[in-house]
Amino acid sequence: MDFSLTPLLVVTGISVALALVIVIVEKLIIKAGPVTLKLNDAEPKEIEGGGSLLGALKDEGVLVPSACGGRGSCGMCKVKVFEGGGKILATEAPHLTEEERGENVRLSCQIKVRENLVVEVPTELLDIEEYEVLVTGAEPLNHDTMRVTLTFGEGVEFSFRAGQYVQLETPIYDGLPAPTQRAYSIASPPQEKSSIDLIIRRVKRGVATTFVHDLIEVDDELTLSGPYGDFYLRDTPAEAIFIAGGSGLAPFEAILADMAAHKNEKNVTLIFGAVNGDDLYDLDKMRGYEETIPNFRFVPALSSPREEERWEGEVGLVTDVAGRLFESMEGMEGYLCGGPGMIDACIEAMTERGIREEEIFYDKFS
Repeated sequence: MDFSLTPLLVVTGISVALALVIVIVEKLIIKAGPVTLKLNDAEPKEIEGGGSLLGALKDEGVLVPSACGGRGSCGMCKVKVFEGGGKILATEAPHLTEEERGENVRLSCQIKVRENLVVEVPTELLDIEEYEVLVTGAEPLNHDTMRVTLTFGEGVEFSFRAGQYVQLETPIYDGLPAPTQRAYSIASPPQEKSSIDLIIRRVKRGVATTFVHDLIEVDDELTLSGPYGDFYLRDTPAEAIFIAGGSGLAPFEAILADMAAHKNEKNVTLIFGAVNGDDLYDLDKMRGYEETIPNFRFVPALSSPREEERWEGEVGLVTDVAGRLFESMEGMEGYLCGGPGMIDACIEAMTERGIREEEIFYDKFS
C-alpha cells in the first residue's frame, strides 16, 4: 500500500461519513408526512411534506416565478410566510430588505415543508397558467444570441403586457437530470396572441441556454408559464431612457412594437450597449422604429469596438453614453434590462443626474 495516500483516504472517508450523517439527520428532521397549507383566504389543505415550498405551491397550481430554477440566487420567488417557515436562512438574507423581513417575506425555494404553513402569495400569481407550446422558429441573431418562436395550441390566446416575461421549462437531456426553469422576456408585441418570441443569449455552462443553442429543434414541444413581472412602460408624460445590454433588448422590442401599434408619442431614447459589433443584432428593426414612433431615438453603443470595425457610433459604457446624451435627467424615467452590474451602475448614474429612484424600473438578469 502507498502510505502517502493514507491522509487523503482518511479525509475522504470522513467526508463520506459526514455526508451520510447529514442525509440521515435531514430525513429525521424534515417531516416527510402530510402537513397543512393555508394559502391566502382558502381553507387549509393537506399536502405532502419534505420538499420546498416553491415545489409545493406548484403542485397546488400556484406558479411562483423563479428565474434561477430554485437555487436561491434570483430572489424572485418571494411570498409571505406567517407560520411554519422557520428562521431566515443565509441564502435568503441578501434578497430581503428590512421592510420585507418585517412583513414575513421569504424565498419560497429555500423553505422546506416541515410543518404546517400559513402562506400568502401575490394575488396576480393565482391567475398564472402553464402552457404547452410548439417551437416554430429558432433563428440565430448573432454569434451567441438566438430568437426562439413558441406557438400556443389551437384556440389559446396568450395575453400579456409588453415588457413581461415567461418561465420556460428545459426538458431532461444528457447532462441535465431533471427539468429546470428559466425566465426570459417576451420580445414580441402583445397584439400577437397565438405565439411569442424569446431572445436567449448563451450563458457559459448554462443548462437552459445550452439546450436552446445546441439541442432545440423546430416542432419540439415545451412547457412555459406566465406572464410574470411588472416591467412595462408607464403611462405618463415623462421622457424615458431605455438602456439594454445583450439579450436585455428583448422586452424593449415588445414595448416598442406596442408603442408603434398605438402611435404612442412618449419621448423615448433607447441605448443598446454591447462590447463590439459582433454582439449587436436587430439594428435595422430598431432604426425602423425611429420612422414609425414619433419621438423615438435609437443609440447603439460599443464599449470596446475593434479597429477594423470602423465604428462611428457611440463608444463607452452605457452609463457614459447616457451621461453624454443627458446632462440632466431630472423629471425623467429610467427603464433598464440586463445584468446586475449594468443595472446597479445605471441606477447610480441616473439618480446622480436627477432621476428619482422610484422612477427607475428594471428587469435584472439573475
